Amino acid sequence: MSTRRRSTAMFSALVTAVAAIAVAAPAQAANPIIISIYTADPAPLVVGSTLYVYAGRDEAPTGGGNFAMREWHVLSSTDAANWTHHGARADIATFPWAGADAWAGEVEPRNGKYYWYTSVNGNGPGWMNIGVAVGDSPLGPFTDAKGGPLISDSTPNSSGLNIDPTVFVDDDGQAYMYWGGYWGPRAVRLASNMIDTVGAVVTPTGLTDFWEAPWMFKRNGLYYMMYAANDTNGCVTNSNYACQRYATATSPLGPWTHRGVVLGQVSSTTNHAGIVEFNGQWYIVYHNANAPGGGNFRRSVAVDRLYFNADGTIRPVVQTTTGPPPNPGGGGGGANIAPSATVSTSYVSPWENLSAVNNGGTPVNSQDRSNLAYGNWPQQGVQWIEYTWPTARSINSSSVYWFDDNQGIDLPASCQLQYWNGSTYVPAPVQSTCGVNVNVDNVNTFNTPINTTRLRLRITSRSGNSTGVLEWKAFQS
Repeated sequence: MSTRRRSTAMFSALVTAVAAIAVAAPAQAANPIIISIYTADPAPLVVGSTLYVYAGRDEAPTGGGNFAMREWHVLSSTDAANWTHHGARADIATFPWAGADAWAGEVEPRNGKYYWYTSVNGNGPGWMNIGVAVGDSPLGPFTDAKGGPLISDSTPNSSGLNIDPTVFVDDDGQAYMYWGGYWGPRAVRLASNMIDTVGAVVTPTGLTDFWEAPWMFKRNGLYYMMYAANDTNGCVTNSNYACQRYATATSPLGPWTHRGVVLGQVSSTTNHAGIVEFNGQWYIVYHNANAPGGGNFRRSVAVDRLYFNADGTIRPVVQTTTGPPPNPGGGGGGANIAPSATVSTSYVSPWENLSAVNNGGTPVNSQDRSNLAYGNWPQQGVQWIEYTWPTARSINSSSVYWFDDNQGIDLPASCQLQYWNGSTYVPAPVQSTCGVNVNVDNVNTFNTPINTTRLRLRITSRSGNSTGVLEWKAFQS
C-alpha cells in the first residue's frame, strides 16, 4: 500500500467483513484494465505463458478520505491486453494474527510453491507488518505460511513503515526482500524456505529520494530498483503526488546508483508500480484514478509498454488510455520463417534429429518427443544451431523451446542469438537475456530488426550435461 496522504485518519483500523465480489469475464484491452471494482498496488508475475497481476481492492466509498482495503485480487492475461478477473484470492482473514489493512503485496515462486508477501496491520502493538502466505498455484488457495509477521516494528532496524515488500530470487538461488516507507528503504536476505530471514536487516544506499513502493528485477546481469518518490526535483510539482524513480546496481544489496524517472505523476496521489518481461516485451503495471468514479482511495490498475535504451537505461513510460496491443507471444507478429531455412549444427546425437528444430512442431512440454527432438549428447560446453536462407531476411524476433530429457540433456546454462553481418557473427540486438526456461517458448525480441542470411543459436551447457531443442522459430519483420 502506498501512503502519500499523511493524515492519521487515513490509517484507521478497518472492519474485517469481506464483501462478495462478482468475478469479471475476460475484457478487451483498455486502461484501466478492470473497472468492475477498484484495484491498487499491482504486482505482476509471469508463469509460463500467463501474466498475472496481484492487487489490493480499494473499497472506500465515494468521497471517502481513508484507504479501505480488506482483500487481495488476481487478474491474468495471455496477451497483456485481454484480462480475466479471478476475484479475491486472499484477505485479512488469511492471516489470523492480522486485523486490518490489506495493503501492497507481491507473489514470488520458489520450491514449486507461490509465496505472497503482503503489507497488513497486526492486532498487537505497533502498526504495519509484512506477512507471507503460500499456495500451490498462482491462484492459490493461499494460507498463512508463518503464523505471524515476517517483519514487524520489533524487527531490528525495521523501516519507519513496514510496507510494500518486493522479493527477488537471484540466479544463485539466494532470495532478497526490500520494503519500506517514510523514506526508510530496508533489505534482508531470505532463507531458502522463503518464510525466514537470514542475517541482519540492512539500509541500502543510493536510492535517491526514496519514499515507498520498491520493485526489484534483473536484466542483462544488472539489478534494477524502481520506487516511489515525492520530491519536487524533477519528480512532481506537488509533493502530495509521486513519481517512480529507479536505480541500478551490480550487486543485489547495492550500493545503488540513481538513474532517473521511469513513470511520471499519475492521476492518483499514490504511485505504485511493477515491471515485468512477458512474451519478449517489457511492461509496467501501475495504478491511477482514471476509472469512472475513481479517486485517491478508489484507484485502478493500468498496463503500458516499457522500453530500454541500448545502454540499459529505461525510457520514460508513455501513459495511455488504450493499454498495450495484444501480444500473444511467438515473436513480433510476423511469419515464422524457420521452416524455409537450411539448418546445420556443431553436433547432433546419432539417435536425435536435427530437423526437429524447424519442423513446425508444438511441444506439450520440454520432454515431448512426439515431433522429434534435437540433442547433442555427449557434447558439453558451447554448441550451436544455425539457420541459412538463400537471400537476406529481415528478422525481428526469435523463440526457442528447450528439450530436457532428464537423462543427460538439460536446460542450458545460457544462450546467445547471433547473426552473420557479411563478414563475421555478431550478437543480435535482443531486448533481454536469452531465456532458458522449461516448458515454454523463450521469446527474444530484437531492439531493431536484423537483415541477414544466417541466424545462429549459441548454446552453453550446464556442467556435466548436454543440451537440446524441440523447436526454434525465427520471425520475419
